Amino acid sequence: MGHNAIVGQSGGPTTVINSSLAGVFSVCKRLGAKTVYGMRHGVQGLLKEDVIDLDGTLRTHADVELLQRTPAMLLGSCRYKLPDAAKEPAVYERLFDILRKYDIGYFFYIGGNDSMDTILKLSDYAAGSDIRFVGVPKTIDNDLCVTDHTPGYGSAAKYIGTTVRELVRDSTIYDLKSVTVVEIMGRNAGWLTAAAALAEDEDCEGAAMICLPEVAFDPEDFVARVGALQSRTPSIVVAVSEGIRVADGRYVAELSDALSVDPFGHKNLTGTARYLCSLLAHRLGTKTRAVELSTLQRCAAHLSSLTDIEEAYRCGGAAAQAAFDGQTGVMIALRRVSDNPYLCVTEPMDIHGIANLEKTVPLDWIDAENYRIRAPFLDYALPLIKGEPSQTYVRGMPEHLTL
Repeated sequence: MGHNAIVGQSGGPTTVINSSLAGVFSVCKRLGAKTVYGMRHGVQGLLKEDVIDLDGTLRTHADVELLQRTPAMLLGSCRYKLPDAAKEPAVYERLFDILRKYDIGYFFYIGGNDSMDTILKLSDYAAGSDIRFVGVPKTIDNDLCVTDHTPGYGSAAKYIGTTVRELVRDSTIYDLKSVTVVEIMGRNAGWLTAAAALAEDEDCEGAAMICLPEVAFDPEDFVARVGALQSRTPSIVVAVSEGIRVADGRYVAELSDALSVDPFGHKNLTGTARYLCSLLAHRLGTKTRAVELSTLQRCAAHLSSLTDIEEAYRCGGAAAQAAFDGQTGVMIALRRVSDNPYLCVTEPMDIHGIANLEKTVPLDWIDAENYRIRAPFLDYALPLIKGEPSQTYVRGMPEHLTL
């Protein structure tokens, strides 16, 4: 059994993925790991042997605390898809040669769906090996199966709800008809866009319409509904997932432009709000504004959820504990015990029931006819956005930890 641990981060960042890194590091050290290494830029960096000793960066408890409140990814990321081991065995031989060189007994990968595919492939290839491979969940998309929710989602939902609320306030200052279309990340799952419903309360009417990719999008009905709403409320805010599709399966963003693809074959979606604004301006003659939240959804640490930060840390620590207990080929999941008081516990789950699968918003949580989100979603999401972390400021700016 190797004496050291190694951890990497992959995919898109969140405001709390570094908190999971802090959890892995802290618990690995407490359980006796001689050295905890970090992969620079994930598995792709590991193939280049781009490895650092995290002891040199996380020297004190204060460093670990600051890491938990630092957005993006301390170790950097990649979007590298491991090939099939039977077709390209040299890639795996290279990786395992490096792991043996650094005396690795525990391998952790913090990421979303594609990252869990990496854990699946490595743990299957290493069957019989004494190296433990454990996944730590991360994604603002909240689309990982088995787990109640994913670290990173709560903070992104808090940011989206807050931003939509502020846009609603801003949209009402002029006495004229206008539509603000807010484009929110989400390819096939509408968890992020559903968070726009959090903006509605006694002091805010919230988004007038919320459009999720789980329901086929009808441009004609959309235009008619906006027109009807504007007859009662001249200025409205609409929230749409970047991945909404028309009935024939095409993304709305494709209706005006061809889309490029990433290394995993996913279409690079953007432009949905701009297309809809153009459509509304042409058909209704109304003023429109397209707002793309884009990467702000995943890096706005100033609006992080304290619950999210704490759960991310716990997931990292639970991954370390599972590995030291001898488990491999698993991902740490969150299981909700109760809503009130809110309580979630961690548990390791077989990676084969998680990787390459996708969890979408339940259809009975969506009021498709009225473009609304039903109450069960609010019961689910509200506990995840609770709490505000303390932040250290230097010269008026938040302090972050860097390598």
